[in-house]
Amino acid sequence: MSLTSITIISPEAANGRNVVALGVVKTLATIGRTGVFRPSVCRKDAFTDVLIGAANAGLNRDQCVGVCPKRAREDKNGSRADIVAAYTHAVETADPEFMVIVGTDRSSVNDPAMFAFNADVAADLQSPVLLSVCTINRTPSQVRDTVEASARVIEESGSKVVGVFITGCDDTQPQPLRGCFADYPVPVWTLPAVDFDEDDAIAKADKAFAANVDADELIKAIKTPFDAPTTPYAFQYGLLGKAKSDKKTIVLPEGTEDRIIRAADYLLERDIVNLIIVGDKQSILARGEELGLESLCKAQFQAKDDEAVLTPMVAKLCELRAKKGMTEEQARKQLADESYFGTMLVVMGKADGLVSGSINSTANTVRPALQVIKTKPGTSLVSGAFLMCFRDHVAVFADCAINLNPNAEQLAEIAIQSAETAKAFGIDPRVGMLSYSTLGSGKGPDVELVEKATSIVREKAPDLAVVGSIQFDAAWSPTVAATKAKGDPVAGHVNVFVFPDLCAGNIAYKAVQRSSGAVAVGPVLQGLNRPVNDLSRGATVPDIINTVALTAIEAQ
Repeated sequence: MSLTSITIISPEAANGRNVVALGVVKTLATIGRTGVFRPSVCRKDAFTDVLIGAANAGLNRDQCVGVCPKRAREDKNGSRADIVAAYTHAVETADPEFMVIVGTDRSSVNDPAMFAFNADVAADLQSPVLLSVCTINRTPSQVRDTVEASARVIEESGSKVVGVFITGCDDTQPQPLRGCFADYPVPVWTLPAVDFDEDDAIAKADKAFAANVDADELIKAIKTPFDAPTTPYAFQYGLLGKAKSDKKTIVLPEGTEDRIIRAADYLLERDIVNLIIVGDKQSILARGEELGLESLCKAQFQAKDDEAVLTPMVAKLCELRAKKGMTEEQARKQLADESYFGTMLVVMGKADGLVSGSINSTANTVRPALQVIKTKPGTSLVSGAFLMCFRDHVAVFADCAINLNPNAEQLAEIAIQSAETAKAFGIDPRVGMLSYSTLGSGKGPDVELVEKATSIVREKAPDLAVVGSIQFDAAWSPTVAATKAKGDPVAGHVNVFVFPDLCAGNIAYKAVQRSSGAVAVGPVLQGLNRPVNDLSRGATVPDIINTVALTAIEAQ
């Protein structure tokens, strides 16, 4: 069943917002299975129960609530992640046709950032917005200015306003307000004030809504086509959901690292993947207990000196490296290395993929994979791409991890690999081959290399949307592209950025990550026969969680 969601938020979060929320829930419940979700609400709030009573999706209060307001104030980023998780669970539980998301309430603690937080949450939940603005003590032009300022905040977050409610109107105000909003691009409705502290407030609210809001017009506005954004929180939770849908087994060789076992605990608690953790079971569980972890026991643990596993592994490694003269003694010595041992668990079919690198270098992670897993048929190299989660979309940056100075053929292969990675994660690839020149504006051997690589991409993947050579600004911005690459359909809309060398790629992804707040997921190692992915030694627990999830998705 397809889902239509709508978020109701207000810069005041009172003075009529409740009338709007109740009216919208009741309207939608007449035409379909409708649920309610409160991203951040006090457990003592009684109005949430009124909304749940008006809905018909069968969700209880615990299923309809994300986080408490104090948590939302003090940890907005962490709250957004938990809100996406709670909302996704509610939708999966109820399978509704409509979800009405109602923003935060007025609070005695004034947090100036809370309206922007509500707008961010709407984008995270990939929901358009019904904006509620109060007219009390405002002229019509002041109301319009407030609506337009609020709409800009919502649009900057990645969502959009599909309708406006002006609340708190007395009998003299609707007509001048309608005149002030006559040219507004979305429907605008006016509502009188209703005091929800009165005993008959719900009846009054129902009467006011029915008298002033045309149900068909409201439903049409809610169903307005909406190009949903993909925020970092939406993308990351999408990774977890996709990984969970077809569980794979991932090996984590670095079982002595606290970040690894914290990430493992998170994934195991939510039943997202099966995990093999390399190391001594009792030592790892004891450390997990010290860290307060409760789900680590669900993992499979694999000691490196377990002969039942080690003996056939040694034989297999000698077979794979026979041309290099590998002996049993050398194989055992090689397998004392945790990364090599973990990689061989994948080779032996005990795991579907591997994630390493929190305490080992990229070389230590990649070298065993290249030696025993090897590249896919028809592939000559391995490259490293990052999924860059921006405010409202996801892009791919490559190569940022492996190849120092690729030639034209290698650069073309990196581009094609990166486009395939984009497709695997639901991104329709539009490739930009980056340089200091846009479509011939600059000359030199570096430009010629990129232009040659672009030609090879077009020859090998004729259906792939690609532009090159192109400067980053012309690849990124439609405004710049209109000047520098006029008429090119890909310029200004690139979402797979292929850098000419490792120096440029590595600097660029880290610069963008640190300066813009984008979340970098990866690197995804492209071109291997089986998924093996490398972590930065500065990886956080969320970084590790994301990388394990994307590795599992690659294994699918």
